[in-house]
Parts: sequence; C-alpha cells; structure tokens
Amino acid sequence: MSDQDFMSVAIELAKAGVEEGLGGPFGAVVVKDGIIIGRGQNRVLADTDPTAHAEVVAIRAACTHLGSFQLDDCTLYTSCEPCPMCLGAIYWARPARMVYACTRDDASAVGFDDGMIYEEINRSIEDRRIPTQQCMRTESLKVMALWAKKTDKTEY
Repeated sequence: MSDQDFMSVAIELAKAGVEEGLGGPFGAVVVKDGIIIGRGQNRVLADTDPTAHAEVVAIRAACTHLGSFQLDDCTLYTSCEPCPMCLGAIYWARPARMVYACTRDDASAVGFDDGMIYEEINRSIEDRRIPTQQCMRTESLKVMALWAKKTDKTEY
C-alpha cells in the first residue's frame, strides 16, 4: 500500500469520528511493515478527555500491539499536522517518519487554533496565561536522584 492508501484510512477515520460525534475531524494510523497496527480518531468528546487526540489514540493502540513504548520502524499517518501535544507524543514514540494531510492553518480555519499554545511554549513561565508556581523542588529532586542511581532502569 502507498502513503495515499494509508492516509485515506486516516481521513476515513476522521470522517467517521465527525459523523459519530466522537470529537474533532482528525484521524490517524500507525503502520509497520505495510500493516496498520494502530488506529485513532479524535475522541475528546466521546471520552471527555482533552488528550484523546487521534494521534495519541493511534500511538497507544500501536504501542499496545507492539508491546513497546517506541514505534521503531513505523510510520504515523495523520489527517492533520499534529498539535503541540501530539507532536510531543510523536517524538516520544519515535516513529521512523510521519505523514500528514491538512496543515495547522487548515485546522485553525475550522476552529482548532493551536497558535496560542505554540506562543505559550516560547514565553517565560512567569508570562504564561495559566499562573504557574514551583513548589517542593528539593523533595522532588530526591526522587530524581533515586532514578539516577537506579541500575536496572529502562531508558526512554
């Protein structure tokens, strides 16, 4: 199958999600060795979960299928350029490549504007819209040190 074939599946998932009222117009699939191993639709409304974006749902399904937290040698197809959260999840999952259809500007034109989040990421913590403060760093650093000393940890 070609990129267009796999993207067609992602777009069909997006369409079905809209028709079923699951969430926004987004769909994604993860492919390994020419086989779809993870499918996702935006399920924000259906699951009352702001993190249930199509890419995250597809990544979770693919990782469960593989029994791994990484998508080695996989391609992620998504019906739209990922939002900042999904892009972070994609980088953490480490697929070999990603293919997208619509752009973030296309998403913005229908009410899904992530521009504010991109702007917030570049602001200092003190200047962000959500008031943020630091608390109990010393205590939390002890747990970081515990991790650093752990000899049987799995790096990721």
